[in-house]
Amino acid sequence: MLYVSLRHVNHGDHPCGFLFVRGIYPKKLKRNGSMINVSNVTLAYGRKVLFKEVNIKFTPGNCYGVIGANGSGKSTFLKILAGEMKPDSGSFRWGATITPAYFPKENSAYFRGDLNLVDWLCQFPPCDGESFARGFLGRMLFSGDEALKKTSVLSGGEQVRCMLSRMMLTGANTLILDEPTNHLDLESLTALNNGLIAFPEVLLLASRDHELVSTVANRIVEITPDGVMDRVMGFEECLEAG
Repeated sequence: MLYVSLRHVNHGDHPCGFLFVRGIYPKKLKRNGSMINVSNVTLAYGRKVLFKEVNIKFTPGNCYGVIGANGSGKSTFLKILAGEMKPDSGSFRWGATITPAYFPKENSAYFRGDLNLVDWLCQFPPCDGESFARGFLGRMLFSGDEALKKTSVLSGGEQVRCMLSRMMLTGANTLILDEPTNHLDLESLTALNNGLIAFPEVLLLASRDHELVSTVANRIVEITPDGVMDRVMGFEECLEAG
C-alpha cells in the first residue's frame, strides 16, 4: 500500500492541488435529493454480465469510492455515468444543477495530434483564447515556454496534468475520476489527494491507490458478481466488514 503524508502540502506550490482553489471549483449544487439517479442499468459483454438492473442514487456532499476485482467493470460503470458508453438497458439521469467532468483511465486519444498545450487546451470549451488557456496551464506548472510544449512529447504525468487542466475549465461540481494518480509523482499525488478531500460536492473515484480511496471516500460502491452495492461506510470499514 502506498502511504502519502498529507501534511506539509501547500496547494499553491504543487500541480493538481490547484483544482480546488476557491473561485475555480466548483459550481454549487442544490442540496435537495439525489444528483445522479441510476435506474435498472444492465450491461453484458457476450455471455458475461457486468451489471444487472443496477439501481443507485448519488447524493451531494459524498465521495463514492468505486471498488471491485480486476475486470469487474469499474471503468465501464464510470464510462456509463460519464455518458461515454450506453448500457444494454436502463438509464441514468443527472440532476438539473449538475456539471460533470470526467477523467478517463485511458487518455492517450486526447493527445494524438501535435498541438502545443495552449492550442490543445483551447479545443475545449469554455476556453477563451491564449491568455485564458495559459492561466489554467500555469496552475498545473506549465508556464512560459512549457505552455508551448507539443502534446506528442508529453510524459504520462504531464498528460495527467493536462487532463486536470481540461477538467478545471468546466467549473464542474461532479467529478468522475478513473485512476487519476497514474504517472503522478509523490508531490502531485499528495496535492491531488488533499484537493479531493476538500472537494465539497459529488465525487466518484476508482483507484488502485488504497490510501487515496481510504482518505477521500466516505461511501463505497462495490461491483461484485452478485450486483452493485452502495455501502454507507469508508474503505477501511468496508474491508473489515468483508
